[in-house]
Amino acid sequence: MTFPHAPPASAAGTWRLGDLTVNRLGFGAMRLTGSGAFDRGVPSDRAKVLGVLRRAVELGVNHLDTAAFYFSSLRSANELINSALAPYSDDLVITTKVGPGRDPSGEWLWATPEQLRGQVEENLRQLGRDHLDVVNLRIRGKQLAPFVELFGALAELREAGLVRHLGLSNVGLDHLAAAQRIAPVVCVQNRYGIGATAEQQAVLEACGEQRIAFVPFFAIAGEGREGGPAERAGDQAAVLDIARAHGASVAQVRLAWTLQQGEHVLAIPGTGNPEHLVENVAAAALRLTGPELARLADC
Repeated sequence: MTFPHAPPASAAGTWRLGDLTVNRLGFGAMRLTGSGAFDRGVPSDRAKVLGVLRRAVELGVNHLDTAAFYFSSLRSANELINSALAPYSDDLVITTKVGPGRDPSGEWLWATPEQLRGQVEENLRQLGRDHLDVVNLRIRGKQLAPFVELFGALAELREAGLVRHLGLSNVGLDHLAAAQRIAPVVCVQNRYGIGATAEQQAVLEACGEQRIAFVPFFAIAGEGREGGPAERAGDQAAVLDIARAHGASVAQVRLAWTLQQGEHVLAIPGTGNPEHLVENVAAAALRLTGPELARLADC
């Protein structure tokens, strides 16, 4: 999909995270640190990814998704965002996640309710901010008891002014209902993409009914997940056919499909490649037809 002038991220429209308005096409920071964001691989080229962040903002991206646990041996996503974009513009919204953590060796840890404040303060320090716009509580497992305690602790940090708005990640409908009995929820960030399960679809629809932003992760990567883009996992013939028909890439079709699942759906594709960034942002202007959407629904 080529354009004489790259369309801005605003081409997909806007949504509100509480009192914060964002363009629906945003940016995910996970890949900024290099292939080692999760597997201790090769760190990214610092100058290159700083340029990607600045270019993203130039293209109209005003919603960044990050986390303190996005780091490789030499790179921290939060520090890169701070270095590239501070002092931050008034319309830039930075969403981060707590719950999981990693020690310096990269080993995973999961916070107790008492440890969440330390995770929030670490994000504040790395980003150079006095409060966080949106904090998503990412959970593991299906049990409600630890989740309720964790979200309650995060709600206390919101009351203390360290956090402006709260969201959830990797949750089901019961978690969403439990959280809303404690504090307002402005977004849900779950795995979702073409071929989504009925359970995943149900959460998306519930968020739409309640005017809560739904923010898919792995919308492009699909089953490839952290390992790489969807092309490496094998694309459905329908996706490839539709991409050819529009002169677009597979990634652009997947992003356009994601955005057309509801006005409350946001996209946060990430990349450390400036060319891929422009391609991803251009997907904000791609509109799939009704028959194309129906065909993809059968994938």
